Amino acid sequence: MDDLIADFLTETGEGLAGLDAALLRLERHPDDARTIGEIFRLIHTIKGTCGFLGLSRLEKVAHAGENVLGRYREGSLAVTSGGVSLILRVVDRVREIIAGLEATGAEPAGDDSALITELDAVFTGQAVPEDAPGASIPEVAQEVPASGSAAGRQTAEPAGEVAPGSAKTPAPAVPAGQADTPAAMAIPAAAEAAAAPAGEGVAVAQTLRVNVDVLESLMTLVSELVLTRNQLLQLSRARNDGALSGPLQRLSQITSELQEGVMKTRMQPIGNAWKGLPRLVRDLSRELGKKIELEMRGAETELDRQVLELIRDPLTHMVRNSGDHGLETPAERRAAGKPEVGMIRLNAYHEGGHIIIEVGDDGRGLAVEKIRAKVLAQGLATEQDLAGMGERDIQRFIFRAGFSTAAAVTSVSGRGVGMDVVKTNVEKIGGTIDLRSREGKGTTFLIKIPLTLAIVSALIVEAGGERFAIPQIGVVELVRAGDGVAHIKDAPVLRLRDRLLPLVSLSRLLRLDERPEAERGGFVVVTQVGQNLFGIIVDRVFDTEEIVVKPVAPILRHVTMFSGNTILGDGSVIMILDPNGIARATGVGAEGVQEEARRGAAIASSSSVERMSLLLFRAGNGAPRAVPLGLVARLEDLSGDRIEMSHGRPVVQYRGALMPLVPMNDSWMPPAAGGRQAVLVFNDGGRAMGLAVDEILDVVEETLKIENGQDRPGYLGTAVIAGRATEVIDCAWWLRQAGEDWFGGSRPAAPARLLVVEDSAFFRNMLVPVLGAAGYEVVAASSGAQALKLREAGESFDAVISDIEMPELDGLGLARAARDGGAWHTTPMIALTSRQEPEAERRGREAGFDEYVPKFDRDALLAVLRSRLAATQH
Repeated sequence: MDDLIADFLTETGEGLAGLDAALLRLERHPDDARTIGEIFRLIHTIKGTCGFLGLSRLEKVAHAGENVLGRYREGSLAVTSGGVSLILRVVDRVREIIAGLEATGAEPAGDDSALITELDAVFTGQAVPEDAPGASIPEVAQEVPASGSAAGRQTAEPAGEVAPGSAKTPAPAVPAGQADTPAAMAIPAAAEAAAAPAGEGVAVAQTLRVNVDVLESLMTLVSELVLTRNQLLQLSRARNDGALSGPLQRLSQITSELQEGVMKTRMQPIGNAWKGLPRLVRDLSRELGKKIELEMRGAETELDRQVLELIRDPLTHMVRNSGDHGLETPAERRAAGKPEVGMIRLNAYHEGGHIIIEVGDDGRGLAVEKIRAKVLAQGLATEQDLAGMGERDIQRFIFRAGFSTAAAVTSVSGRGVGMDVVKTNVEKIGGTIDLRSREGKGTTFLIKIPLTLAIVSALIVEAGGERFAIPQIGVVELVRAGDGVAHIKDAPVLRLRDRLLPLVSLSRLLRLDERPEAERGGFVVVTQVGQNLFGIIVDRVFDTEEIVVKPVAPILRHVTMFSGNTILGDGSVIMILDPNGIARATGVGAEGVQEEARRGAAIASSSSVERMSLLLFRAGNGAPRAVPLGLVARLEDLSGDRIEMSHGRPVVQYRGALMPLVPMNDSWMPPAAGGRQAVLVFNDGGRAMGLAVDEILDVVEETLKIENGQDRPGYLGTAVIAGRATEVIDCAWWLRQAGEDWFGGSRPAAPARLLVVEDSAFFRNMLVPVLGAAGYEVVAASSGAQALKLREAGESFDAVISDIEMPELDGLGLARAARDGGAWHTTPMIALTSRQEPEAERRGREAGFDEYVPKFDRDALLAVLRSRLAATQH
């Protein structure tokens, strides 16, 4: 393919990517001259370049469209919804021709005379485009900004779109030999020139177009470098060669930084996968005769390009499904007391090492009785089976292959090949999908997928003499089998706290040599697939490792238990287990008892009166200690040789930096040569601290009720955990022993209910036990927007404690929304933040905060709470 044509295709493709959004914006704001100008310039550029390159068919279509746009621009023709539909048809035809040109190097044959005749009639004033049914849509698409007031909604302009008309002729930015690759990707370093208003100076965009194949090759080389680094570290540990430890640590740090940098080049905002959805929703509304509004949150959330491509089609299908099955017609919505305009919501956010995507609507919801009848008709379950199921279990039948409740097959959906395909595609990339639905209120699907598929963290285990890797994204906890293993009809189960967990012997499943004592003396890896929990019995557990994922060889692709393979530091090739495949192969799964913990749907809440996971350990003599497991980033078993002294304090080189060690035992001494040190690693915002303890005991799930508060520094008090009196440590106190850079009493007179709004899970898990120990009942939300959902649900609190800087709706926006009126109008609001300069405090108080407390000053926060709550009681 000629280099000029390849450059033209790339530039045109980028411009067309944002054209749908611009046309939808024009439909809502017909008098927006700047938007009309953007659209006109792009079509004009396409037409002019086509003449230069000899693309006659494309030139004729673009020229006819440009004529109509020219009349819009000069104001002699009014912009209507029907006119926008006509220009959208021009854009679709241009895309069709571009696709053929890209595939064959020449314009495809086709007849455009009907479209051109229609455009010419509008241009000459002989015809007026007619509006299709459902065209009068007040708001088709919105994007909710990452911060701002609750009412701050704007037109969706997906991240990364290139402004139309940024180049008059193709720029030869793609190296020769790479230009014919359609997946060429731009990495922007500055705003596009065309985004500047007319008359202003325009800076040259500092961008470099890099072929995706180059990035993929670079990622492969980095993956090999990671494997080699792991091998060198393994050899160094085996030989105990001190001379190599320093250079190897430096190599490890450089490799990690290089890996992080290359991974960033692969990361793209999920908004790139949402670009076509506003147009899709508009077309759906017109085809179905419904009024639909699309709200998109978190479009800037980034994930790996490979994952982005794989999730694009499932998301498109789910939005179509919500528009067709989920939302009612305007008449049905009026009859149900709802607004005529139905809402489809997209939300994306990071959670740990994965991304959560929510696709929801406020439509009719899933009809349980209708699904039940369909299940019985198709013989998928019996009456007795259904009688023992909850509503959500019955609703999950929509994920079964061929299952559909649609009354008729339409061009939109209803063919019975929908949600099961979505589920399968999500699971192929190591993700899970679940739903929540209320009849008459709406349905929300929750997709949980890994951020990247190239390099992942995995737990290395052994079964039957062979080692395997289990991706940590699916590992809930690790427990010893012990006497808790029992048998029900010859099937092994584990008594794990308040449930019986089905078990799968990995050795037996893979037909390996099985140790007779494995069920009693081995380990159980508790795994989550969707909302189902089960345990995998293994013989030994090693450490977690960053592994490079390699595809499964074709000869093993029929074995669904494997998702790939990897090479360990010692050169061994091992298989990566797929928990989804294991669940399908064995049919095991126990519904986790998690409904109470997921109250409030998307609201990430936790309460001082609910059960939480606690890590038990021993440090010195006396009672065992406990800490909320959510605060602990990693458990390490360090060699004593790695511990060094700096300014009289123990430190260790950890992940390319010096991490301070804080001993809990006053008589602590560094381990002797060859000894080991158990360490609890706390990490937040790039800072790490290790708490040196004597022994890790267990992980339990208990209601943390501190019955005996203590004034002893470093401890919140004593609680009964796992049947024993256990001292609960004050993490904030111990973290301050590592350095004052981590953060910047008595019980209240009467019990009070507090809302903590904090986007960092680390600080949420720290703050809830502290306030719970002070006698408060605490609920936590992970953003301002989620806090407002609590207000809408009728929740009331005696005080609200909020961080200032958060994604979605920040603390200032939350305060303004609360003070605008409603149930929280007079609720005391306390800003908890690291921003302590006077200007920041002034803005916080103007927004509606009553107090401004440094983060994390526990004594100041408790004092402010006592003062404010006492004032409201009087």
